[in-house]
Amino acid sequence: MKQDADIIVVGGGLAGLAATTSLARSGRDIIHLAPAAPPDRRTSALMMPSVDFLRQSGLIDDPADLGHALTAIRIIDATPRLIRAPETLFDATEIGLAAFGWNFANAALLAHFQAVAPAERIETRNTAVTDYRRQGDLGVVTLADGAVLRAPLIVGADGKKSLIRTRARVGTREHRFAESALVCDLELARPIGGASIEFHYPHGPFTLVPAGGKRANLVWIDEEQVLRAAQAGGPENLRDAILHKSQRLFGKIELASPSFIFPLSTLAVDSAGRDGVTLVGEAAHAFPPIGAQGLNLGLRDVADLVAAVAAADRGRADWGIAASADYARRRAGDLARTGTVVDTLFRSLLADMLPSQTLRAGGLWALKLLPPLRRKAFAIGMGER
Repeated sequence: MKQDADIIVVGGGLAGLAATTSLARSGRDIIHLAPAAPPDRRTSALMMPSVDFLRQSGLIDDPADLGHALTAIRIIDATPRLIRAPETLFDATEIGLAAFGWNFANAALLAHFQAVAPAERIETRNTAVTDYRRQGDLGVVTLADGAVLRAPLIVGADGKKSLIRTRARVGTREHRFAESALVCDLELARPIGGASIEFHYPHGPFTLVPAGGKRANLVWIDEEQVLRAAQAGGPENLRDAILHKSQRLFGKIELASPSFIFPLSTLAVDSAGRDGVTLVGEAAHAFPPIGAQGLNLGLRDVADLVAAVAAADRGRADWGIAASADYARRRAGDLARTGTVVDTLFRSLLADMLPSQTLRAGGLWALKLLPPLRRKAFAIGMGER
């Protein structure tokens, strides 16, 4: 059987396109299967290690051309609980940085990744995948138009409901939360500066992320019925609800975009790679949008994927299988550690039990008062390996 490319990447989102472009820039011939999708109106807060990877990989140049610096994180306990945490401010200057990271519009990042992709090494098809199987040393992908493509390595970047993951029989562990997230853009009466503001409420954080000038991106996590009711009352009702949740810290608020609600869940895989298949982005992991870990973790997937492919002996017919096993080893610790931290953080916000409230409040007091612990928290939040 003849291969059609060195690697086939399935999925047209940010993780899939970052993998496609990075692998092509490393000298691999790629077929990118990227069916058309609705515009991604979300934003991503990328920590500096992720921004550095994007720059080193040639995916972006100056982050200021596309995003907005995140110089501080302010956490406000807005719960009515008996034991409350102190207000806590984390400033990037404490660890010698001008910014923790940058906030990017996903659509802008996607367009830029497409613009810098080396076209001579990438064949992009706007076609869905209907099947995947393994035949010897090659992965075989069947498309909706009946075409069959083969490559030694298949990259599944096709999201939470990944067909590649399912066909490769990779086990998953999933949990669906009662809470959902509402996202939209806001125009504030007073500028937010470079600080991300997190109001912690009983059903999740209400977070305002700097988007330049007086604009902010909102991520509001709450019970789904609460979010639906705020949205269903029309723009004025939603605006009033947001004004109340923001405690009027920024004066008058206006909606600057439509609002969208999506459910929250966690997903973890038994292995991020095996038998010539590697999983990146939400095909390998999914979390609630807390701690800014989603795309940051996906870009660490891409970095380890590029390293595993570079280390593979391409003189061997089964190099794709070897690369997938190497990738799984590289990703195991990071996926387990990050998944545990994010899940613990989110569940601690939702916990009504007094011991849990005490532990959470005590933890934030410790972060506020103990510099070594603050530095460790910075390192974990920024994706320290």
